[in-house]
Amino acid sequence: MTDLSPALVAGTPGYRRLTWAMLFAGFATFSTLYAVQPLLPLLAAHYRLSAEAASLAVSLATGPLAFGILVAGALSDRLGRRSLMVAAMMAAALLTLAAAVVPGWYGLLALRFLAGLALAGVPAVAMAYVAEEVDAASIGSAMGLYIAGSALGGMGGRLVASWVAAVADWRWALAAVGLAGLAMAEAFRRLAPASRRFVASEADWLALPRGAAVLFRDPGLRLLYLESFLLMGVFVTIYNYAGFHLLAPPYGLGQAAVGAVFLLYILGSISSSLFGGLAGRMGRRRVFWVPTVLLILGVALTAAAPLWMVVAGIAVVTIGFFGAHSIASAWVGRRGGAARGQAAAWYLFFYYMGSSVLGSAGGIAWTHGDWHGVVVFCIALGLVALIGSALLFRVRPLAETEQARPAGPPTPG
Repeated sequence: MTDLSPALVAGTPGYRRLTWAMLFAGFATFSTLYAVQPLLPLLAAHYRLSAEAASLAVSLATGPLAFGILVAGALSDRLGRRSLMVAAMMAAALLTLAAAVVPGWYGLLALRFLAGLALAGVPAVAMAYVAEEVDAASIGSAMGLYIAGSALGGMGGRLVASWVAAVADWRWALAAVGLAGLAMAEAFRRLAPASRRFVASEADWLALPRGAAVLFRDPGLRLLYLESFLLMGVFVTIYNYAGFHLLAPPYGLGQAAVGAVFLLYILGSISSSLFGGLAGRMGRRRVFWVPTVLLILGVALTAAAPLWMVVAGIAVVTIGFFGAHSIASAWVGRRGGAARGQAAAWYLFFYYMGSSVLGSAGGIAWTHGDWHGVVVFCIALGLVALIGSALLFRVRPLAETEQARPAGPPTPG
């Protein structure tokens, strides 16, 4: 394999195969990762668990994913991109199928832990694979399909799991997601072109901690990492416990109706584009606080009694979160400079740690204060994030004119 091989160009058969492969990769990864989220009330009832204990089915996948992202990129530098992505998707799908039949709660958690660790091989490697194999002018549309697949997978996995669980049970729901993930992993294997431009790296393994030391000296990056931790924590907490809230009196919705709430993810795609463009025109530091305020207002709205206001509040939270995430992820790439790949990896680390740590901590708020406890918890996190946005406004800009340079594929929750 040589870096002198010609790059894939838009319109060629190889490029079309790669873009479809990336769509399947994004869908398989995030459908597998988050399919259990709408099933948390069912798991809690089946295993007689508290809400925070049940939330470990999500947190023990996103936590290992966060750590795995930091090393998967370096591992792919040595082993290759495509092969690592295929192995990651296949392993995660098989582990999800095993989780559907494992008899005990701790066995299910162990399999979720391993699935999260395996899935790190996709988001950490996807952009490097596309950037190596595709002509620079054609990268945007290829990554766009990966991002679209990620968004569809995050939404579709939750919807499929909810609807299958409504007519069968949660084990059949996990089996359906696992089988779909296996089919998409095989589609990726068949479609994704072989790595022709990959050159194995012999970089020092200590490059990661040395690079991190440089990145963390930037106050702007430190604040952006904090923002990703807090905002993702709010977003996942709302969606983790909305099912418990809506299944219980006075609403008493069915599992399929609760699953339909995840259709609100569509608003996230619109919001990402809208706020990304607005930040490009007006400047990130002038805009970032707006979606953060929207997120806080959305959380507050869910405290109202009428069902339509709860759903509207979740919609506003979704708009605010994806708007803030689109701005922050591009901002990280800008401030990361030549180390933007590693800067993005650390951003995703804190992003998924927010999902893991704060998503489970929100369960304690649910146990002790029901939905109003969750609202107070999330508003407190949102207010800290708002303070962070004010501090970001005061961070010294880079010497060059700010331009939107994406750090990597924005990853839906």
